[in-house]
Amino acid sequence: MSMDHLRNKVILTVATTGAVTRREDTPYLAQSPQEIADEVFKCYQAGAAIAHIHVRENDGTPSMNIEKFRETVALIRERCDIVINLTSSGGIGLNEDDRIRPFVELLPELATFDAGTMNWRHETVFDNNPKFLERLGSEMLKVNVKPEIEVFDAGMLYNALYYVKKGILKEPLHVQFVLGAPGGIAATVENLVFLKGLLPENTTWSAFGVGRMSVPIMMTTLALGGHLRVGMEDNIFIQKGVLAKSNVEFVEQAKRLVKEVGKELATPEEAREILSLKSVMQNN
Repeated sequence: MSMDHLRNKVILTVATTGAVTRREDTPYLAQSPQEIADEVFKCYQAGAAIAHIHVRENDGTPSMNIEKFRETVALIRERCDIVINLTSSGGIGLNEDDRIRPFVELLPELATFDAGTMNWRHETVFDNNPKFLERLGSEMLKVNVKPEIEVFDAGMLYNALYYVKKGILKEPLHVQFVLGAPGGIAATVENLVFLKGLLPENTTWSAFGVGRMSVPIMMTTLALGGHLRVGMEDNIFIQKGVLAKSNVEFVEQAKRLVKEVGKELATPEEAREILSLKSVMQNN
């Protein structure tokens, strides 16, 4: 079927929580399953099509606790049909079995595939070793969960293309460019143009800039025809020195920019069509 009717649509992902942002950084961070589900639902009402989900322990520690994921996903799904994208990292140094279990058991439509190991925040190692990546991609294929290939630097994209050749990842790919994470590629317009130029034909892609570069990277992404991600996982300030009180503020900001370039936010169903996802009901 022709995709012409979707050419003007921009998929907006909201990443409410992440593994790095702390309550000490902002009192508005959603941490409990109920808080995350409430934020996701409000963002869905405002126009977000995908929810990228991390969970926390009761003390705020980053986690891959399957029960926290189970509760969060159930609370979201009973209220709306937003596309669910579960993290497969959850934080630094977490058990590989625990990193895989949530998407295998809960069957979201998307799950992250962080396509390489990196020096994380100049402090420690974010370990995505080759054996783990082969296992991760193979498990996603088995359960029909599409990888969102997270690329923190150019070499990670080449890793992903290697796994395509090995049959561990299947085209068409969906790539999320992460710019500005300490230890990864810097969040500049020039770097995003460079990364976008490396993509194979028919690849869908999204990008975001961490912190103060969030808006310039959003504007560049829109100019280059990509999709967007916003949220307190990546940025807590809605403008210089002003904390966002809700992830909805970031969704509304993105919606304004999308409208300014003559485009519209995609609905969850339109996002499924653009990304060639199965319906949530087909995987349950």
